[in-house]
Amino acid sequence: MRFDRLDLNLLVALDALLSERSVSIAAERICLSQSATSSALGRLRDYFSDDLLVQKGRQMMLTARAEGLVEPVRAVLEQIRSTIAVPPPFDPATSDRTIRIMASDYMSEVLLAPAFIDLQEKAPHMRFEIQQLNAGLLETLERGFMDLLITIDYAISADHPSQILFEDDYVVVGCAANPAMVAPMTKELYFESGHVTARFGRGRVSAFEDWFLRRQNRQRRIEVIAHNFTALPSFVIGTKRIATMHRRLALRAAEYLPLIIHELPFEIPSIREAVQWHISSNNDPAIRWVVEHLTIHARQPAATPSAALEQGVVPLNATRCGMSHKELSAQFQSHTSGQARGA
Repeated sequence: MRFDRLDLNLLVALDALLSERSVSIAAERICLSQSATSSALGRLRDYFSDDLLVQKGRQMMLTARAEGLVEPVRAVLEQIRSTIAVPPPFDPATSDRTIRIMASDYMSEVLLAPAFIDLQEKAPHMRFEIQQLNAGLLETLERGFMDLLITIDYAISADHPSQILFEDDYVVVGCAANPAMVAPMTKELYFESGHVTARFGRGRVSAFEDWFLRRQNRQRRIEVIAHNFTALPSFVIGTKRIATMHRRLALRAAEYLPLIIHELPFEIPSIREAVQWHISSNNDPAIRWVVEHLTIHARQPAATPSAALEQGVVPLNATRCGMSHKELSAQFQSHTSGQARGA
């Protein structure tokens, strides 16, 4: 279809090219071949009598004309999505949608796996694709490479809708044969012991607890760096190492592994896990249905520590530990985005 000599089909390609500034990445985003996307760029250049994207070094840059088109083109497509492209009614019993979810192995273990048992009964034809967390979480969300992002609320974006799922805290985990686990953990013993921690991706992005402890200028003796959370118990069994783990994951692991769980001898801020989706999907009934069911499962009662174990837990650093949630969020996002740029 043409409007004033412009093939309206090219608007989607133009939006992707202006956003991604790369023919190959734009092609992946709109599910076209690279040659077809290059052809679309050529037709757009003819229509606007402008190069739109020009090569500068190893990157492609927008021309002044292209810069002026970014917001108008995005607004036109968003208007089409919200007013014309009205989705058909969603029926989970018959839907064959594929929902792409980016989440850690921790969330896959404590939330997604049990939730999917129920979802299979209610939506037998839906498919769920779980993607590993990467260093560029928000960039991946912005580009539409996933439908749902599940991560700590320190790391989500204020520009897109989100829903808090549950709160979790941290415990110390060690092998049942480790002499250090016989009595309650002390701060001295904690920092004397060898540790296992998890870091992610090429940038070796730290988990929140690892980042927070290093912010306190307290160095642990890290002996093993694992690539995910569920691997942590494997590296403490049969050794004198300990690991700092999410309580929910530690309790699940202790059901079938020879582990002992102790309270931390100091305070680390609790985390809140959240699910987030792109603002353009806010009215997608399938997305909202999945979020609703994940929220129901997330809010089922979780185990809590006994009062006796909670005694004696003190802040690691009273001033730093007293930072507001907003301050922690800003600092953690700055940390992860910096590591992503260095990856």
